[in-house]
Amino acid sequence: MTKKEKFNRLCSGQHTASSALFQPILMHFAARFSNRTYAEFASDHRVLVESNLRALEYFDTDMVGLISDPYRETSAFGARIDYVDEGVPRCLEAIVRTMDDVKALPRPDVRKARRTRDRIQGAALYQERLKGTVPVYGWIEGPLAEACDLAGISDMLANLAIDPDFCHALMDKCVMTAKDFAEAQIEAGCDIIGMGDAVCSQISRRTYDAFVKERHRDIIEFIHSRNALVKLHICGDITHLLQSLVDLDIDILDLDWKVDMDAAHRVLGEGVIRCGNINPVDIQNNTPGELRALAGDLVRREEGRRFILSGGCEITVDTPAGNLLALLEASQQPPEDRDGTAV
Repeated sequence: MTKKEKFNRLCSGQHTASSALFQPILMHFAARFSNRTYAEFASDHRVLVESNLRALEYFDTDMVGLISDPYRETSAFGARIDYVDEGVPRCLEAIVRTMDDVKALPRPDVRKARRTRDRIQGAALYQERLKGTVPVYGWIEGPLAEACDLAGISDMLANLAIDPDFCHALMDKCVMTAKDFAEAQIEAGCDIIGMGDAVCSQISRRTYDAFVKERHRDIIEFIHSRNALVKLHICGDITHLLQSLVDLDIDILDLDWKVDMDAAHRVLGEGVIRCGNINPVDIQNNTPGELRALAGDLVRREEGRRFILSGGCEITVDTPAGNLLALLEASQQPPEDRDGTAV
């Protein structure tokens, strides 16, 4: 059975094997593992794809992704991006300050803008190399995250309270580009589109419902209409938002380590594949034995549910390779061997 077939069985509710799918979020870790810099990984789809394929082979992960940094669309909108050899690319300045700036903001051609085109090319390269045997997930920024990238996070969050018209207008433009970028990646070969909107963990449920929820619904429905699935990623504690997410028809929801997985299942039910949620700090700092016990306990508790084992967020660059292998081992252990004993 290919990894794609295994994933499709999970999506359809037919996954009955004792093992769990395993998909850590790999970015800087994957670059370092392939002896490449983060700047190379984020700027060249060939490096990104080759780094993730090497990790796929070594760690036997169940998907490959195109996530690298939050500034693909921001660059397409016209912002200047600085690459950092061993750090996340930086947006040098906010380009939206006023409503006039919002009105003047062009709708970028994501197929021509260099950084968005590079990610689209990555999707095509994955399909060339993998021949459809492994699920490929693309990536877009959610509307609030992208608005924060364009306007600056402090100013944008303040404007949610003092200038709602500005916020609605800016996020509407972000939604259009998110759809454009998602569609282009799907056409290039992505089975799933990840949507990162981490800043939503920092706002109240009332603010989420007022500004973001229906925009998330719009993007999700659009992606589904293009025959792809949606993986929503909001790192941080989103316990207070779970009830608002129930009716959005999310396919996969990443859950960070502060969210209780059992509580999330009670709210979300079996309609959503929950992905998570080992603390990345523990994945970096614990021993392999401790991680096998920690992850084994989580996998055991999730048996019979639609679940993917992962870290709560990105695997840190300094994580020992042996620690990821310990998580892989825990995901593949038969139930009778998951006794929670660290060895």
